Order: sequence, then C-alpha cells, then structure tokens
Amino acid sequence: MPNLESFGKLLLVGGVLLAAAGLLLLLFGRLGIGRLPGDIFIQRENVSFYFPLATMLLVSIILTIILNLFRR
Repeated sequence: MPNLESFGKLLLVGGVLLAAAGLLLLLFGRLGIGRLPGDIFIQRENVSFYFPLATMLLVSIILTIILNLFRR
C-alpha cells in the first residue's frame, strides 16, 4: 500500500501553491497588470480577442530573475 502520508503532504503543498497563485492573480488585476501597453486587444461586433503580450513578457522576466536568485 502506498504511503498515504506523503500523498497528503503533496496535496497540501499543491493546494497552498494554487491558493497563492489565485491571490497573485487578484493582486495583479487590482494593480492593472493585464492591460499593459503592448497587450493586443481586438474587438469586433461579435468577437473579442485579447493576447497579453507585454504582460507575459513582464511575468517571464520577473520569474526568471526570482528563479535565478533561488538557484544561486
């Protein structure tokens, strides 16, 4: 029988990470991140298209810096 204690810890850590990601998304929404200049937004009569190009670049740069600091 697999070790249920380790599986339980894994589920708890995953839940905490998911909750933290949700809080960050709420915070980013209040700060206006997600509507940066460089984000592509096209709206027609029946269709709207949103591609957050500048937001993705900003998040990628920030995550790269943070992860490089943890690796060193």
